[in-house]
Amino acid sequence: MGQNNNVTEFILLGLTQDPAGRKALFLMFLLIYIVTMVGNLLIVGTVIASPSLGSPMYFFLACLSLMDVVYSTAFSPKLIMDLICNIRTISLSACMGQLFVEHLFGGAEVFLLVFMAYDRYVAICKPLHYMTVMNHQVCVLLLVVACAGGFAHSLVQVIFVYNLPFCGPNIIDHFICDMYPLLGLACTDTYLIGLTVVANGGAICMVVFILLLVSYGIILNSLKTHSEEGRHKALSTCSSHIIVVVLFFVPCIFMYIRPVSNFPIDKSLTVVYTVITPMLNPLIYTLRNSEMKNCMEKLWCKRLTIFLIGYASVNL
Repeated sequence: MGQNNNVTEFILLGLTQDPAGRKALFLMFLLIYIVTMVGNLLIVGTVIASPSLGSPMYFFLACLSLMDVVYSTAFSPKLIMDLICNIRTISLSACMGQLFVEHLFGGAEVFLLVFMAYDRYVAICKPLHYMTVMNHQVCVLLLVVACAGGFAHSLVQVIFVYNLPFCGPNIIDHFICDMYPLLGLACTDTYLIGLTVVANGGAICMVVFILLLVSYGIILNSLKTHSEEGRHKALSTCSSHIIVVVLFFVPCIFMYIRPVSNFPIDKSLTVVYTVITPMLNPLIYTLRNSEMKNCMEKLWCKRLTIFLIGYASVNL
């Protein structure tokens, strides 16, 4: 660690100090976390168990859901526990771990959303070449690239913070360990590190967001030549992708495109992309995708029927 470092843990102030507000938020976030876990794991299970969902789009969707499960688990249990505990501390090593996981899976998700857009572009604009361009090896390679990109991005962030001296105070006005609140506590000048955060986080988000909007613009423009049924199906898929992209990127861009500074709205925006978006992703993708909905109904209704028949026969 950096020199003059006598801070071994941080105190997280959380979202509110109001006891009644904390109880209400505890119930709300507990429910959101359960819905996030069930929704995302249901998608993963359905894609794995359904041969008809063997296309690259569903492979990427299952990977996104799995990432959301881990990403959400990095914050939500701690946030939920802190809302009912009086002492809300986090050790320095746990703080660094949380920061690493946040940026690892956040970064991987950024790259995965790019590859999902590329997948839709090939499927809609070059349908005859789709299965040769997006074969299984290519999909696995793109997933590895997404994870490697997230890892590199996260490693840079953590190395910068890990070497900073923290000599007090140790109170973080946030519910998670994030870059800007930590940089604000360091007892050294963090201006240059702040600029690298903007370059590493904010610039990546901004460039990728613009690229994604342009690519979806090209895809939607190409739909003019498609049949009405094909156009409707492609529009439904692309619109759900665009909603997820906007929900994820807009708060991230606001958070990381500016120099080091902390605003009261930061906590609310962080809730959007760490807690709300992982819950909404499965809902957005499944509710707007009839193929996924049909597979879920068939698969889980069949399983439930088998379970109920088995349970009834045991108890008779």
